[in-house]
Amino acid sequence: MPNPSRAALIDRLPKAELHLHIEGSLEPELLFALAARNGAAIPFGSVEAVRAAYDFSNLQDFLDIYYQGMGVLLTEQDFFDLTWAYLQRAAADNVRHVEIFFDPQGHTDRGVAFETVLDGIERGLKTGQSELGISHRLIMCFLRHLSEADAFATLELAMPHLDRIDGVGLDSSEVGHPPAKFQKVFAKARELGLHVTAHAGEEGPPGYVYEALDLLMVERIDHGNRALEDAALVKRIAEEGMTLTVCPLSNLKLCVIDRMEDSPIRRMLDLGLKATINSDDPAYFGGYIGANFHAAAEALDLSDAEIVQLAENSFTGSFLPMADQIAHLAEIEEIAGG
Repeated sequence: MPNPSRAALIDRLPKAELHLHIEGSLEPELLFALAARNGAAIPFGSVEAVRAAYDFSNLQDFLDIYYQGMGVLLTEQDFFDLTWAYLQRAAADNVRHVEIFFDPQGHTDRGVAFETVLDGIERGLKTGQSELGISHRLIMCFLRHLSEADAFATLELAMPHLDRIDGVGLDSSEVGHPPAKFQKVFAKARELGLHVTAHAGEEGPPGYVYEALDLLMVERIDHGNRALEDAALVKRIAEEGMTLTVCPLSNLKLCVIDRMEDSPIRRMLDLGLKATINSDDPAYFGGYIGANFHAAAEALDLSDAEIVQLAENSFTGSFLPMADQIAHLAEIEEIAGG
């Protein structure tokens, strides 16, 4: 049954979002509006038709519509509008800090300049900081279904802008594209002083999580569900204090889990893992971070202490400096204690 006091606690707590693909926040209404503004051809006659297309049951089907949707993003203003729309939704969920992914290869391969993408997203993030008080980090993802050579080419495009990019990640189709495929480009990114994270263990096996840790030397694991299949891996992740950026509604929509009651969040916490709750691609998966918290909390009957722990993990798992983390944790303690 719904628990009103638990729901109110979730709404009041400050949160950081660590797993958000900005292109995955493209709501049907904005997609349709941008297509009209840019004269971009889309195979949909209405917003309702777009929404109907956002119905899929596996990662590849989702990625097909995800990349199709990207086609309406053409100008710097488009990327600003996309980012600003997400930040307004995040602010409504009491998000104070975001570390968002963007996929430049999905745009440069369409002839959109790297700088166009970066300028629009960055302007949106800076507006979010000044108008909403949301701090940010920006993580550039490499598309794992493409080659490591393509990833290196993208890193080269980013070189003049590394003061505006905080880290690199690895996303897209997981199975058949192990982290080892990108070992060299991640080594170069680390050498450049960038943070590193990677999607691993969503659909791929525990071995992919080992590769992300040992070969890519990641600071965070995005998803990480299947790490739970390997007791030694769980022990290692716990001992290293590695953050897992879990996405409950995404897992449900992509059939990584059959029911929300099967979400690994509770088990991860019980095993001493630093799990966090995030929205992944919220326009496609049915909810932003608040909805993910509420869905997981209700299905798993999470305690107030567990919900507070998840909020705390979101900040201690972030790339924020320690002083900023401490300030957010103090606010969480004040709200939880009240």
